[in-house]
Amino acid sequence: MAEPGLGAGPDALEETLGRLSKKTGVKATIVLDRASGAILKTSGQVSSVRKVKAPGSSLPNPTVGSFAGESTASPSSQDQSAEELAALVWNFVGTAGSLVQELDTEDELKLLRLRTKKQELVIVPDTKYLLIVVHDTPPA
Repeated sequence: MAEPGLGAGPDALEETLGRLSKKTGVKATIVLDRASGAILKTSGQVSSVRKVKAPGSSLPNPTVGSFAGESTASPSSQDQSAEELAALVWNFVGTAGSLVQELDTEDELKLLRLRTKKQELVIVPDTKYLLIVVHDTPPA
């Protein structure tokens, strides 16, 4: 499921995101900077991907603001949801990459697919980007 044009520049990235967002069941896409984990682009309903945490609960990234108690998907809530998800995924990719390196130093992480009862995250690490596609889990 790796997209061949992902590393070919901003136009190819926009084209890939456009195609992905039109697929049935896609809830959101997020593009992160591979080196820093900074969010470069989002589309879709990122706030619907993650349940709202109760006020006072710990966040995975202490630099993220304290809007976790908001129930509506306001722009700041949407931004925070994207930041929290980005931090979780970026850490997950780093850990998975370390596991692959520990198993075989000549191997490389190409794709991560995390499936739950409600949704699936497909994570494609590129040299410059991390592409995250969130979609509904089809009924079994």
